[in-house]
Amino acid sequence: MGSLKLDHPQENNSNSSPMQMTSALDPVEFRRQGHMMVDFIADYYQNIDKYPVLSQVDPGYLRKRLPESAPDNPEPIETILQDVQEHIVPGLTHWQSPSFFAYFASNVSIAGFLGEMLSTGFNVVGFNWVSSPAATELESIVMDWLGNLLRLPKSFLFSGNGGGVIHGSTCEAIVCTMAASRDQMLSRIGGDNIGKLVVYGSDQTHSALQKASQIVGINPKNFRAIEATRSTTFALSPESLKLAISSDMEAGLVPLFLCATVGTTATTAVDPLGPLCDVAKHHGMWVHVDAAYAGSACICPEFRHFIDGIEGVDSFSFNAHKWFFTGLDCCCLWVKNPGALISSLSANPEFLRNKPTDSKQVVDYKDWQIALSRRFRAMKLWLVLRSYGVVNLRNFLRSHVKMAKLFEGLVAMDQRFEIVVPRNFSMVCFRVSPWVATSKGTPTTPTSNSFHQNGIEDNVEKCTNEVNCKLLEAINASGRVFMTHAVVGGMYVIRCAVGVTLTEEKHIAMAWKVVQEHADVILKNHGDDGDAKLKLPLLDKIA
Repeated sequence: MGSLKLDHPQENNSNSSPMQMTSALDPVEFRRQGHMMVDFIADYYQNIDKYPVLSQVDPGYLRKRLPESAPDNPEPIETILQDVQEHIVPGLTHWQSPSFFAYFASNVSIAGFLGEMLSTGFNVVGFNWVSSPAATELESIVMDWLGNLLRLPKSFLFSGNGGGVIHGSTCEAIVCTMAASRDQMLSRIGGDNIGKLVVYGSDQTHSALQKASQIVGINPKNFRAIEATRSTTFALSPESLKLAISSDMEAGLVPLFLCATVGTTATTAVDPLGPLCDVAKHHGMWVHVDAAYAGSACICPEFRHFIDGIEGVDSFSFNAHKWFFTGLDCCCLWVKNPGALISSLSANPEFLRNKPTDSKQVVDYKDWQIALSRRFRAMKLWLVLRSYGVVNLRNFLRSHVKMAKLFEGLVAMDQRFEIVVPRNFSMVCFRVSPWVATSKGTPTTPTSNSFHQNGIEDNVEKCTNEVNCKLLEAINASGRVFMTHAVVGGMYVIRCAVGVTLTEEKHIAMAWKVVQEHADVILKNHGDDGDAKLKLPLLDKIA
């Protein structure tokens, strides 16, 4: 029997009549196929560390394997799952692999998975309260629960005239809050002045900020990515922000929106919220905090200080689908003034009118987001919070931080490598040291004066970056580990981000072994080919 209850297939010829579907949602068949699917996924997790972490296929591989058109007749779920195993799995980069250390994790859990099943099973479209009261009310309750765990000020909670909403992504959250800030500002200075509005972040702020500013109509020339330097560990300097704002105001522009980050993508840098808010609020700006990755950790008391100053911001978001075991997609956004979102995003056609909405006593989440339709995302977050409890969730997060510390310690013990920036959470930024990359693998330390006097700093950095780029390519090509890179302050750094649910200390040890093995080969070859000496003829003299 196939995936649907159908009449028996007919011979495929011009005289055959099309098959008639009898049921696409038969509970008995759903139970049978559902058990098969759970078994398939459980087997996948059980064997996931046997697959190359980074997919090894070539572009266009799948089109060569699949038919050119959809089937006329039904195929059994057994055949489909076999094709998934043979054709789809090889083309996956395995984000749930315990050896996945790239980007930031998007981790899952049994509770998150089951919550997604429930949400999909109910398949409600909860655009307003009356369309599914439980979906709206559970979301409001869960967002207050989570806000209390983060010790957010009461002004961000429904109990304090603020409130929370679950979006699909950080980009969506920033678009909505920026639209609200835009409309608030234009109501004061006039709509004709939209071309004067300026958006601020650092050059370490996620690209979602630039995309959001384009979407809401900010002049591309008025987007400011202020340089963050190694002297501030790549955090945005309040003084730099103040100078940028002053310059813009002298030019007749209007400061609108600041996005501060807690846990930047490149290095997990933390922008100083309090001092930045002091600057921004002096000019009536909206301040949003993007804590997409690191916000999860702030439920732990020892990490809560990273969001000190949150009382001065207008909105705050983090992605529970990154490091909170909830599964994609689940971006949690809190705002102090929901009315600002509603004013900018609401649309009330006649077919959606109803008494609860007219009473102003309910939340209609359609007015807190871009789209009308919305998924029942609160269900999986509710299951995660209830199934594990706060104590276990904190311990899960701490275990990832502990493993990152272990990796950091392994890096520090090898003199060929250096830690580029201090570790704040569960990610380590490291690289082959410049003095190894340019000296046949032997650590040397030139004096600072001679280094600059001979004018070879740029060549050292270029050579070092090339070595680290080759090293990362070799690591990922092995299939045993997947890491990604960033470029900060002109330095190419390798990022090891711990956060996958299945990762254990043995996987950290294995990852470091892979790094060392490939470093041995690359540094030997790099030294033997003489390139470093040709590029840096004075290095031996100043070492």
